[in-house]
Amino acid sequence: MFATATPKVNPSEIPQDLFGAINDLKKELNAVILAHYYQEADIQDIADYLGDSLGLSQQAANTDAEVIVFAGVHFMAETAKILNPNKLVLLPDLEAGCSLADSCPPKEFKAFKEAHPDHIVISYINCTAEIKALSDIICTSSNAVKIVNQIPKEQPIIFAPDRNLGRYVSEQTGRDLVLWEGSCIVHETFSEKRIIELKAEHPTAEIIAHPECEAPVLRHADFIGSTTALLNYSQKSDRDQFIVATEPGIIHQMEKAAPSKLFIPAPNTSNCACNECPYMRLNTLEKLYLAMKNKTPEITMAENIRIAALQPIQKMLEMS
Repeated sequence: MFATATPKVNPSEIPQDLFGAINDLKKELNAVILAHYYQEADIQDIADYLGDSLGLSQQAANTDAEVIVFAGVHFMAETAKILNPNKLVLLPDLEAGCSLADSCPPKEFKAFKEAHPDHIVISYINCTAEIKALSDIICTSSNAVKIVNQIPKEQPIIFAPDRNLGRYVSEQTGRDLVLWEGSCIVHETFSEKRIIELKAEHPTAEIIAHPECEAPVLRHADFIGSTTALLNYSQKSDRDQFIVATEPGIIHQMEKAAPSKLFIPAPNTSNCACNECPYMRLNTLEKLYLAMKNKTPEITMAENIRIAALQPIQKMLEMS
């Protein structure tokens, strides 16, 4: 799927003013930088558009830029390429994968789909291009409930690949979904016990959580929503303390939007930084600069896969 390798970072190649150099390259290349909320703070600050999977997909579909630099993980850059086959799509580090996408191998999922021939497939955007090509509709955490609610009740549905998001959508819609048993390593690390202990230390804090979290964590949440929804809620709420159960990269934007409020990363089951996505954090400002300077690593894919994957993405954008 990927034709080029991630360049090695040679300190001698890195200019002192990285922000200035990247802005110069943006003008030279007619490039746009799209970044996910889970990226490091410097990348968030230099991005032209910052968002969650739905917002980034919409921006990728509508951009006039000739070059798309995607500071995220590879399924996000793939989505941009699917929507923009004639544009150069760059990913700063090709090793920036996704545990959830990896948990749904195309060969096994194809067999799973064939075992349920009367079902349509709604797949969370956190999946590979091959899985998108096997799907009828793509969704994000922002629009999954809305999309499922638009499907006739008599139509059975396979929901893939995230079992936790699928379980949440099933509860919200009252639909009996057939779930693929995939999951995200980040959202499975949050400790229910430690969150309860943290809530006891901060009794006025609201617990806000992403629907990819496991059910025991979601039971304690005051608000459940996509990354963008969590950001918006934290700004509008009259509370001034929040326990945030999602990848802590979003806290940078929460603190910028509401500097007087306290945002506490939800604790995980150990004392490691396991609630930080190791794949998202592979991208750095230095790698982003080198990707633009060298016009590599480039995202490529077989045209038959791209066309098959495009249809369910377009369906999502129409239904959103």
